[in-house]
Amino acid sequence: MSTYTRSAGVRPPLSTGVRTPSAEKRLYEDDLARGLRAADENAFAATYRHWGPLVHTMAARSLGDTYEAEDVTQQVFLGAWRGRDGFHPERGSLGAWLVGITRRKIIDALAARTRRLTLIDSVAHFADPQPPEERVSDAVLDRVLLADALSRLPRHQREVLCMAFYDDLTHAQIAERTGMPLGTVKSHSRRGLHQLRHGIESGRAEESTA
Repeated sequence: MSTYTRSAGVRPPLSTGVRTPSAEKRLYEDDLARGLRAADENAFAATYRHWGPLVHTMAARSLGDTYEAEDVTQQVFLGAWRGRDGFHPERGSLGAWLVGITRRKIIDALAARTRRLTLIDSVAHFADPQPPEERVSDAVLDRVLLADALSRLPRHQREVLCMAFYDDLTHAQIAERTGMPLGTVKSHSRRGLHQLRHGIESGRAEESTA
């Protein structure tokens, strides 16, 4: 009987030897690692239960956002399952491997957040100084207005801007991915930014008069 079945409420057979709690834990984690490498879905589920709280805590502390932390946690374990062949026990424990994946996913999430903020800054030029407490609520409003303005763009302009800011692609890479001429990509980007700026400024004006 595999030791990871303990998490499902199944008692493992009694051992004739005496093991310390740390030794039991190490054996349990080694068993999970072998199961994951063998593509055992039960082992994967037990791995998620065993290390999920740690991964979520790391993400929440770094990102300061529960929803983003949940998304990162899912990405970590999805990446672990898909990339399980890249785990080599001789190089370190399964826990350390998962922590490494978590750190990379957190960095990716922070980079994506930076790109979103850059997009907001690039299309919204509000020169009036505001008190700190107003900036917080305005940042939320800007994200809402940005999403609304993006949804109103013509499809090609929206796709180009999303690939540029969310996928961090250059104009040349977008042209290669979409098959559009480079000049067309640049045109869509320029016109899309202009319409985004206009849409956000209009939304801000409507909000201020509401």
